Amino acid sequence: MTQSSRRGFLIGTACGLGSAYSALRWPAIRNAEAYAKQAAESAAAPAFEFFSSEQAAEVEGIAAQIIPSDGTAGARDARVLYFIDRALVSFDRDKQAAYTHGLKDLQAKVGAGFPPKHHFADLNSEEQIRLLTAIEHSEFFELVRLHTIMGFLARPEYGGNQDDAGWKLIGFGDEMVYEPPFGYYDAKQNEH
Repeated sequence: MTQSSRRGFLIGTACGLGSAYSALRWPAIRNAEAYAKQAAESAAAPAFEFFSSEQAAEVEGIAAQIIPSDGTAGARDARVLYFIDRALVSFDRDKQAAYTHGLKDLQAKVGAGFPPKHHFADLNSEEQIRLLTAIEHSEFFELVRLHTIMGFLARPEYGGNQDDAGWKLIGFGDEMVYEPPFGYYDAKQNEH
């Protein structure tokens, strides 16, 4: 993907899916914010609350293929794994089973399709892409993709978007106050 098409994909997906999803779960997301902010401000990487270290490596490998580091920061650089882990113990607790079953299924597919390897993280990039292409319409992959994009574009204090990596990619400036005029009518208003 070129950078501009990747940017368009991220913006389009985030606007459509992210808005609807976030609106439905807003109270729980706000409750997770305080924890994620504290973890993001900590010098050490937070401990995983849902994932085992093996599961974390698998999910991080998938996320890194969804938003790769190819001249710009990707999912791994933005630390979306920590956002996903926190989501699964807070506002998306009901998705834990989908991850658990999805990761077991993924491991079985790795063992069957790429012996003697047993873990997605052990596959090379070409093998990972081939496997993800085969499961891209599964509930598990759709969920990991949604969480990856959310973590890549969320406020950094929620646990992902480390160093504003996602915002830099799409050209978003986190400014609370913008200088007018925003449009023709605003300019006329400011003349008085």
